[in-house]
Amino acid sequence: MNMVQALNNAMDIKLADDKSVVMFGEDVGVEGGVFRVTEGLQKKYGVERVFDSPLAESAIVGTGLGMAVSGLRPVVELQFDGFTYPAFNQIISNVSRMHNRTRGKFRVPMVIRFPYGGGINAIEHHSESPEALFAHIPGIKVIAPSTPYDAKGLLISAIESEDPIIFMEPKRIYRAIKQEVPEEKYSIPIGKAKVLKEGFDVTVISFGALIRECQKAIDMAEASGISVELIDLRTIYPIDRETITESIKKTGRVVIVAEAPQSFSVGSELMAIANEEAFLSLEAPPKRVMGFDTIVPLAQGEKHFMVSPDRIFYEIEKTAKY
Repeated sequence: MNMVQALNNAMDIKLADDKSVVMFGEDVGVEGGVFRVTEGLQKKYGVERVFDSPLAESAIVGTGLGMAVSGLRPVVELQFDGFTYPAFNQIISNVSRMHNRTRGKFRVPMVIRFPYGGGINAIEHHSESPEALFAHIPGIKVIAPSTPYDAKGLLISAIESEDPIIFMEPKRIYRAIKQEVPEEKYSIPIGKAKVLKEGFDVTVISFGALIRECQKAIDMAEASGISVELIDLRTIYPIDRETITESIKKTGRVVIVAEAPQSFSVGSELMAIANEEAFLSLEAPPKRVMGFDTIVPLAQGEKHFMVSPDRIFYEIEKTAKY
């Protein structure tokens, strides 16, 4: 399966498995979503469980919250990363706080899905990587898979969670990767990173679409005799401090790779973890390879903004030789 097929399969399984699961959003029903991730689900489960919404992100999230506290398990889709901002008030003021506000009386078993990131030559508001905005909000969890297998297992876990989940789908690799994905139900624990490759000289930490770019850079590094350990975060929050710390203590060096603007980012948090938890093991300053502190450029300039394997390799080599 590719990632679109794996996500669709996960939602199909949960719709069949749990009558309280409902799905809605802009074009989610008839068209199957702008990227066809929910294609065929309305025909299979009917308009009462998979349906279209108005073009109103705040209303989508607010309605989902009402459903969640009333006993349903809504999975709502916001059409693009940059369209999440109109819903930010509902997410930060209500969704994230409901459990705390009611002293545990109400849970919010709700998933907010959206495609994120650049690399598809899109127009403004279609190429954002807002993971740091959501990870900073207490009360919600943030997931960003990098493979079809992980996407399915993590989405099933998210739908089954009693907590609100931001589920970020790397649109650039929706159909770029195919791998073996079991058709039966399985889940992947939320909050657990994955060591994709073991190494000894440098730890590289990333997530989402940039895992592929890291793998290309690591091939270049290993051809130069540098042994690299690669960690896929999978969950942005809660972040897996233990796996990160163990790896940095082993290698003594860390390069963090992400697509969002660098300042005040998830990359910054990972550097803080390196310094707080593994300071005495560090053999070189932690390094970030990220987007620039600017709006994502339009199509002709986007390639200058995106993190390339060459940029990653340059910093791996520089860190290894420090």
